[in-house]
Amino acid sequence: MFEETIRALKKLSDEKSAVSISADDENYFDRECPAQECLAQFKVLMEDWKDKVRDEEVFCPFCGHAADAQKWWTQEQLNHVRDVAAASIEGAIGGALRLDAQKFNQRQNKGGFISMSLRVDSRPQLVPIPYAAAEPMRLKITCGDCGCRYAVVGAAYFCPSCGANAAELVFDLTVQGIRQSLEAVDAIRAAIPDADTAENTCRLIVESALQNVVTAFQRNTEALYARVIPTTKIRRNAFQNLTEGSDLWVAAIGHGYNKHLVTVELEQLTTVFQQRHLLAHTQGVVDDDYIRKTGDTRYKSGQRLVIKRESVVEALTLVERLTLGIREDAKDKG
Repeated sequence: MFEETIRALKKLSDEKSAVSISADDENYFDRECPAQECLAQFKVLMEDWKDKVRDEEVFCPFCGHAADAQKWWTQEQLNHVRDVAAASIEGAIGGALRLDAQKFNQRQNKGGFISMSLRVDSRPQLVPIPYAAAEPMRLKITCGDCGCRYAVVGAAYFCPSCGANAAELVFDLTVQGIRQSLEAVDAIRAAIPDADTAENTCRLIVESALQNVVTAFQRNTEALYARVIPTTKIRRNAFQNLTEGSDLWVAAIGHGYNKHLVTVELEQLTTVFQQRHLLAHTQGVVDDDYIRKTGDTRYKSGQRLVIKRESVVEALTLVERLTLGIREDAKDKG
């Protein structure tokens, strides 16, 4: 009775369908880190994904996690594949059922005491929109070691193809990107009709910029320090602490951060670094430890930070000056 449906099911079980995942308008291909603690998204130029990136090992630009090339699908891509598969199955089975119903109805006696018919509900078939990647990401990077071209939003440091640390190059690009994002805040606010959504979006942009300032400084300084003293092991995230980081440079080259910034500027950066810690670990809620370390009496424990765009711009200027100074120190040492 259901010959066509059985035939369609067997055909589906034997077939291997390929679903096309497209790149964006600039031919960059979306990827997502499979590490659950990261899940960061980035892009790789499609040509380089095919020709430079190895099937056996791909590296996350953000956290350095390594996995084979089949592990890097984004959730949007996986959802698209699922929708295409569902639509294909629905179309094949639905058509077979309708054909079986038609054949069944044709075999029925007309005008008999009992008559039966089959009808297949023909709701509109789902036609998934072809997957389209998000608009090109802000920072486009070319690996100095292998030439792989990739793109990220924020501060990322590892080449997806070879895993090389590009901290110095990315620092310069990150500074440029942070400035661009902060300059765009007013335009973004004006472009979002809902006032609450607009303010929340702008707040997230400014807070993300502050975190990227500190992270970019940390990664770049780690890379510079490893170049000057490659055999010395330091505490993880040591350069998130300005005092500890400065002391490490004093031991390595004879002078610390006070060569490039005055005391009040270092105190300003200390507050910014502690604010990054709160944004990353307490969702911006102030605690007694923050007040003790910064002397920031504008807040009481339990309040939430309010990060001003102007403060992030000032912090970016100080971090850039300090980083360029340390970079010159490292060259002299080398």
